[in-house]
Amino acid sequence: MKRFREWVSIYSVKAPKLIVLLAIVAANLVFISIAAFIIMACAPAYLDSPGYWDSVYYAVTMFLSGYIEVVVEDVGSTAALFVVFCCLFVTLGLIIFTGAVIGYVSDFISSFIEDADSSSRRLRISRHTIILNWNTRASEIINELLCKNKREKVVILVNGDKDDILSDINERLSDTLEAENEAIKERGAQMGLLKRWRFIRKSAIRNRLTIIVREGDSWSARQLSDIAIEDAKTVIILNDGITGARDAPDRDDRFAKAEKWDPHTIKTLLQVVHLTADDETVNSQQVVVEVEDQWTLALANTIINHKSNKSRNNIVPIAVNHIMGFIFSQVSIMPDLNIVYSELFSNKDSAFYTRPAAGAAMSEDEFVSDYLDSHIKAIPLTVMRASDNKANYFFMAENEEGIDRVEHLAAKKDLSVTINPDYAMRNKRVVMLGHNSKSKSIMEGYESFSMEWKEKDGPEVLDVILIDDEQYLAEQGSYEQYPFISKVIASDVHDKDFLCGVIDEAIDAEEGDLCILILSDDTVSGEEIDADALAHLILVEDILRGKIHSDPGFDPGKVEVVVEILDPKNYDIISNYSTNNIVVSNRYISKIIGQVGEKGALFDFYYDLLTYDDASAGESDSKEIYIKKASDFFIGIPGRCTAADLIRAVYRASPDSNKSVVLGLIRPGGEMTLFEGDQSLVNVELSGDDKLILFSNH
Repeated sequence: MKRFREWVSIYSVKAPKLIVLLAIVAANLVFISIAAFIIMACAPAYLDSPGYWDSVYYAVTMFLSGYIEVVVEDVGSTAALFVVFCCLFVTLGLIIFTGAVIGYVSDFISSFIEDADSSSRRLRISRHTIILNWNTRASEIINELLCKNKREKVVILVNGDKDDILSDINERLSDTLEAENEAIKERGAQMGLLKRWRFIRKSAIRNRLTIIVREGDSWSARQLSDIAIEDAKTVIILNDGITGARDAPDRDDRFAKAEKWDPHTIKTLLQVVHLTADDETVNSQQVVVEVEDQWTLALANTIINHKSNKSRNNIVPIAVNHIMGFIFSQVSIMPDLNIVYSELFSNKDSAFYTRPAAGAAMSEDEFVSDYLDSHIKAIPLTVMRASDNKANYFFMAENEEGIDRVEHLAAKKDLSVTINPDYAMRNKRVVMLGHNSKSKSIMEGYESFSMEWKEKDGPEVLDVILIDDEQYLAEQGSYEQYPFISKVIASDVHDKDFLCGVIDEAIDAEEGDLCILILSDDTVSGEEIDADALAHLILVEDILRGKIHSDPGFDPGKVEVVVEILDPKNYDIISNYSTNNIVVSNRYISKIIGQVGEKGALFDFYYDLLTYDDASAGESDSKEIYIKKASDFFIGIPGRCTAADLIRAVYRASPDSNKSVVLGLIRPGGEMTLFEGDQSLVNVELSGDDKLILFSNH
């Protein structure tokens, strides 16, 4: 008896549901047995007494149906006491059996729901995207999946409140669906009724995402297994919400630690690399890990080199601030790149695609020339070899289907163009206001551009004026190592009159294009996010309006303003105030992470695209996208032609050392046309002020 009590005591704590179930079963068996003996005893003496199992049958019949008339008749007892007993038995049965079972089943259902909600149940899922950790970039990554407009499954594992995350996701997706579908309706408004219905039906974006949010630790092997990491197609490891974190009172301390390294990311990466390298995992899993500092990047690369299994996973570390710094350096030199990258880095409309080379890879010139001869629905770009020496071809296309479709030009037009051999990029001027974690990489981008385009012993092609707070400039040594920086001015947003004077002077200078680059400080938190950037923008816009008002001949188009915001929720605030280039940092990185998560080979292409050749390069090997004015690029503007003719004519006319591929053009008003779809159906009539979008070495 003592051991029985001990067993009950242990399992009451260890498995309370089992104890309750056993108690319900035992109570009902005892109750039915007692009832069976009473039925046997109540049978009249002149009748054969029903046997025990017959009595059990009668007891169970009353127990389940509550019908006593048949039992009374069969037993043959008409005593009032027996009838009362039967009624009492039925009543108690309803309480002991029906009530107990209903209660137990209800509790079981509630427990099932709670287990599912508490992330303790293993998911049976495959070919899904896993996002580990959460920050302000995460909802943008999911938004990019929405733009694919096909069924996708996303599982998110976070150490935080899932309700807040679901609310953030729903808000972002709802905004996108509403805005995109409204734009589609507007584009179809001029069509006939039937065509408009077909166009909207075909083009409308639908929410086909299945999103599951689980709470837990991203480095827990059990919880990663519970979300079927071994069957995922893509795993994205984000940092733990440092950048742009809202409502984080201890954020300054966390950011100081994150500048050294990010242990959360490293622990997660170690576990993910171990699990995805297993022989049971899906082949060719894409693992993308974002890092924000060089020390964490070095550790991540060490882990990848030692632990990864190339045949099972492709692990790509993305240095967020490094990549964004290069983007800002390019966009501030050629502001039109903002609209180009915004589209090409996205899953929506035209984008970059890749295909592995089958067999021996062609040279770049062979690839591009052969492809242009037999395809008109995609544009060939380049050939690159990965670290495993496998070659990949890269394209720009409206969709993947266009890449593989073989179609020759119906009738070739022998268009001839002459490219200016002396074309050069000179007199690029930038005023940079503020700083953030990308500032160092922005300087590296400027330095590479200057080295690539500056002629030997010639003047600087880039002139940068820095305006920042005194403490930060002192920490950076006032950037004295960069010869292209002409002025370093210590000031902040509160020195309004002084700032206005400096910016006004830069605008009045006649030489070269001017871009005012406004950076958003990513070391602040809460309501301070993007606050300085907005204040600087108001100042600059006020100066430009004053110029227009005081000088009717002033051309506002000679000054481009590029403003960075970190939190996408502030986009509407700034876009309502300014029509200039707005760069949402987190969106850019999210687009890149989303695309690299689908095609790992794209990362090397993106890195090359965003990096100018440095001084060590013997010649211009790296390819970038350039915005070049037609009157400067050509000697004589080509006549009316199709996009297909222009693409092929420019490629033929390009020197072997600097082959140029035309991707599209930008009209003086800022309207961009990418040569997507059937190039033979796109008519082009260039003016000298149009700008060509070119993929080239230099």
